[in-house]
Amino acid sequence: MDELTRGVGRTALGVARIRAAEHRREDRIFADPYAEAFAAAGPPAVPGTGGAGRDLMVLQVIIRTRFFDDRMLAAAASGIRQVVVLAAGLDTRAFRLDWPDGVRFFEVDLPGVLAFKEATLADAEPRCERTVVPADLREDWSGRLRDAGFDPSLPTAWLIEGLLIYLSADDAASLMDGVTALSAPGSRLASEDGAGTAWLIDLARTHPEQFPAGRLWKGGLGEAYASWMEEHGWRVACHGLSDAAASYGRVTPRDMRRGFLTAERPS
Repeated sequence: MDELTRGVGRTALGVARIRAAEHRREDRIFADPYAEAFAAAGPPAVPGTGGAGRDLMVLQVIIRTRFFDDRMLAAAASGIRQVVVLAAGLDTRAFRLDWPDGVRFFEVDLPGVLAFKEATLADAEPRCERTVVPADLREDWSGRLRDAGFDPSLPTAWLIEGLLIYLSADDAASLMDGVTALSAPGSRLASEDGAGTAWLIDLARTHPEQFPAGRLWKGGLGEAYASWMEEHGWRVACHGLSDAAASYGRVTPRDMRRGFLTAERPS
């Protein structure tokens, strides 16, 4: 459990607690019946201070969860049968989404995070073929993914949620190089957009009490993320957080024109 009490691993529990709270709402926009179990099994939450910035981050987690749910299911509906979640944390999409037959679902994360997850979900049944891949994304994660049965000749749906902002520009580029090398034509990807990262990091530095994880943020590829993806052969679309929220019946406190990035490798 050490990896859930320090560093980036601790943020996985924070996300689980947000998803558990959304699951309890009568007007919830997604269901995650497993999130409460993570919150109960993990170490106590670190007391935080509320505020506009904190509220925006909570809303972003909620909206991105549903947005990425929809994108992964759309990829599967298009015929993609290989899904990879990098820095999977306490993600439960393999258990809670209605996957078509034949989907193979790979979750990559640190060994301690996955061990906690497996123990907590010991009695749960995934709704697809699920494989966990213990690996550090700063090391040879792609080799471990291949060893676990991943087939780079097949189109893949990649989910990179809540990760890139924690990486340096060099580490983010290295990670995305690895993803690109493993992505056959027709592959799809969903992640947060890099636009607005500098603003968010500045906000976290100004109000650190509202952003407990902000001290770990390094910015990733930032504003250059979309152009980097295009230069490396991806067809990119950017999606506003406010527009996505409105489509699910929620309202953002400010007009967030950029929030998520989706991409596809041309066939």
